[in-house]
Amino acid sequence: MLLKLEHPKIFSDIISIISELVNEVRIKVNNQGMTLIAIDPANVAMVSFKLPASAFSELEIEKEEILGISLDSLKSVLRRIHIRSVLIITKQENELRLEIVDRIKKEFNLALIDIESEEKELPNLEFTSKIEMASVDFAESIEDCMVVADSCSFIAEPDKFLIRAKGSLNSFKSEFSSDELNIESQKAISKYSLEYLQKMIKATKITDKIKINFGADYPLKLEFNTPFIELSFILAPRVETED
Repeated sequence: MLLKLEHPKIFSDIISIISELVNEVRIKVNNQGMTLIAIDPANVAMVSFKLPASAFSELEIEKEEILGISLDSLKSVLRRIHIRSVLIITKQENELRLEIVDRIKKEFNLALIDIESEEKELPNLEFTSKIEMASVDFAESIEDCMVVADSCSFIAEPDKFLIRAKGSLNSFKSEFSSDELNIESQKAISKYSLEYLQKMIKATKITDKIKINFGADYPLKLEFNTPFIELSFILAPRVETED
């Protein structure tokens, strides 16, 4: 197995983002590229990441590999990458070898770990509200919500989208019209945890546009895609319980 990335900084950024949700993952590598699907320990959020074969300048795979990896360890190595670095990944028995080639060639060896879990698959979800908008606007609204509460509501109508948060004393609301976004929606409202959203919006730096998919009291799917990367998060709705 040999994988070569000419511009690995964005790969490093994505691994750092994913590591805030999950600690250990199974990464699948085959002739189609690299894929990762994982669920956070609380079973509240799921992440899916795909790096297609076209993203690699070299991809040599004799057979499909499943790599059990500590993301904390991988993240620490990838932080040593610079703008002009090239990353070469190979597998040597029970180790993953990462070569960072720059002015100086560096080599790190990470122990592969056994992760006993079934292979994850993305759930088949049908959304009534589909919105595409500027990533920076979405991230700013989530940060605004965090000033007043620990959860926020997404509210969609055929011609507008609102993000609203209400704490014990204070509240916040941002409203976007169809002039500012692409929207295909029925009327829907659903509430989500800001603790998780705060981690997910860090992915807004990899793309200018974000796709937001949800429904009434329904899971949320956020998509951050580029021509070479597919990154998405699924977040369970927060359901209020009565005493």
